[in-house]
Amino acid sequence: MNTAPHDFLRAPPEGAAQRIERELAVEMPVAIEVNGLGYAVLMASPSDLDDLVHGFLLTERLIDGAQDIADVDIHEAEAGMVVRVAVAETSVARLAHRVRHRTADASCGLCGIENLEQALRPLPAVPRPWAGEDRAVFAALSALDAHQPLNRATGAVHAAARCAADGRIVDVREDVGRHNAFDKLIGAMVRAGQGWEGGFALLTSRCSYELVEKAVLSGCPMLATISAPTDLAVRRAADAGLALRVLARRDALLISLP
Repeated sequence: MNTAPHDFLRAPPEGAAQRIERELAVEMPVAIEVNGLGYAVLMASPSDLDDLVHGFLLTERLIDGAQDIADVDIHEAEAGMVVRVAVAETSVARLAHRVRHRTADASCGLCGIENLEQALRPLPAVPRPWAGEDRAVFAALSALDAHQPLNRATGAVHAAARCAADGRIVDVREDVGRHNAFDKLIGAMVRAGQGWEGGFALLTSRCSYELVEKAVLSGCPMLATISAPTDLAVRRAADAGLALRVLARRDALLISLP
């Protein structure tokens, strides 16, 4: 279900084009309903959706852990997937608050100000600073390809890896969306009751502020990405005490200074 074959014409610089078949990454709408309310529609790979919704709701600050989700019901619809989530009573007030801001009409000045404040809500401090060595990032980079079966088949998806402090890859999730891949990884940790244990996250994407926020909200001490960060990502990471290693290649990386 994660790949679908498609016919192409392969055109070399010279000579005749040849018909070939290639596997493509499946991308479809995934609608998330929380306590009967339509909360979000994500364009995602249709795998590990239970992980996806746990990570997404944690990084949306609707839950604190798996105990706050009472039930997850996944349905295949004609246009995509529908994930219906029931959150515990302790999360209902948060849900009502977030839905109000997500559905506010931003055409008026006051609503616009409220929405801007919601977009850049204060982040908690990372509970434990990164204390590892940068050679761990190089070790993880060297091993990552072997943990990306979907990307090997399609060349079109991102990976989010949980790495131990020594660079050993503990777990990986893949998705067409970089945010979704990270939410799936965080959600898998939430469901298993696991933390970062002094390790770090390695993402095959640029370092956007949203990914920084997801890392901080999951308690991650260090985020490594293969592409560059935005200025907002660097500022948000510094404010929260999240260590950043960016433009990570097998021969060099950049260390973001506080």
